[in-house]
Amino acid sequence: MREISYHESVEMERNERLRRMEKQLPLVCTDFFRSISHTTSALTRLAYAYDYRLFFDYLKKESYLFAEADIPMLGDQELKQIGRRDIEGYQDYLSHYYKNSADGEPGRACANHELGIMRKLCSLRSLFEYLYKSGHIDANVTTLVSLPKVHEKPILRLEEDELTKFLHTVETGDGLTDRQQKLHERTQVRDRAIMLLFLGTGIRVSECVGLNLQDLDFELNAFLVTRKGGNQTILYFSEQVAQALSEYLDERNQIEPLEGHEDALFLSSQKRRITQRAVENLVKKYALVAAPLKKRMSPHKLRSTFGTNLYLETGDIYLVADVLGHSNVNTTRKHYAAMTDLRKREAVKYVNLPSEQPADLPEKDSRQLTGETQESHAPRHARHEPQTEDRHDQV
Repeated sequence: MREISYHESVEMERNERLRRMEKQLPLVCTDFFRSISHTTSALTRLAYAYDYRLFFDYLKKESYLFAEADIPMLGDQELKQIGRRDIEGYQDYLSHYYKNSADGEPGRACANHELGIMRKLCSLRSLFEYLYKSGHIDANVTTLVSLPKVHEKPILRLEEDELTKFLHTVETGDGLTDRQQKLHERTQVRDRAIMLLFLGTGIRVSECVGLNLQDLDFELNAFLVTRKGGNQTILYFSEQVAQALSEYLDERNQIEPLEGHEDALFLSSQKRRITQRAVENLVKKYALVAAPLKKRMSPHKLRSTFGTNLYLETGDIYLVADVLGHSNVNTTRKHYAAMTDLRKREAVKYVNLPSEQPADLPEKDSRQLTGETQESHAPRHARHEPQTEDRHDQV
C-alpha cells in the first residue's frame, strides 16, 4: 500500500472536519460543497463552512423568523424567507459580535474589518448563487447588498536594516527574553535554516512545514515543494541557504523523531513535524526584536520581503510570479510593484521648511511677513480719497 504523504494527510483531516461541520448546517450546504469539490481545496470549503455556520447562527439569534429554527433541518421554504434586510443586518453584525461559549453564554468578542466582511459576504454569495441556479430559492438576495469598499494597504515587509537586525537576532538571540534565549540555544540552528529558507526562496509556511528529508538535493541546491492545489515544482536556493540547511541536517540526523514523523525535515522540540502555528510564532518572536513597530510580521511577510527584493533586483514581474507560484501575474504586480519604504524615507530630504524665527530680516520684508504694509497704517479715509474723487468726476 502506498504511503500517504503529509499534504494528503492534511487534506484528509480537513475533509473530516468539513463533514463534522456539515452536520451543523442545512442539507443544501452539503450539496453545494459537493458541487465545488473538484474546483476548490478542502481548506476553501472548510472556510466556507465556518462562514455559513456564523451566518445561520446570526439568523437564529437576531431574526425572529429563525429564533426557534433547527438549522440542519432548514428547507427551501425557510431559505426563501431570507431577505435583503437579513443580509444587510449580517453585514453590520460582522463588524462586532460575540462567539458563544460551550455553555451557550457570550464568549470571546470578535471583529471583522472590511476585508474580512467582504470575504464572508462573497462566500455567502456563492452559496446563494448555487441555491438560485438549483431552484431552491427564487432570487439571489445577496447581490442586492453592496460589498464594502476595501482600501489598499501597503504590503508589510522587512526593509534592509530591519532584515539585517532580524537575521542577527536569529543568529545570536540578542534582544530575546531570558526564557526565549534558553529555548533559542536549543533551536538556533533549526530556526536559522527556516528563516533563511523563507527569505531565500519565498516559500509559503504550509510548503515549509510539509518538506521532507528526501525533498532536498544539495548537488543542484534545489528542493521539491508541493504548492497550493497539490502541484509540485522545483525551487532553487543559494549557497547561504544551502549552508544553513546542511548545518541543520547534521543536527537533525542526531534526533530520533516520533513514529509517523520520520520523514519530516523540520521537527519541533517534541520531535514531531513542526506546525504552521509554531513557525508563525517563531517569525513573530524574532521580528518583534528587529522591527518592533511591525507587530503583524508573519511567514507570509517574509515571503513578501523575498518577492520585493527579487523584483527590485531584476525588475522582472513574470519571474517573481513564477518563483512565488502565483497563477495570475496581476496578483504579483499588485503587491510587489509598489513604492518601497526606502523611497518614502528619501522623500523627506526634498522638503525644506523655512526657519520659525527669521534672523536679520529687513524691515520691509518683516512687515510683509506679518501681512502689514505701509498703506495699512494710513487712516481709512486717506486710503479711499482717490476713489472718492474719481467718483465725483464721473458723476
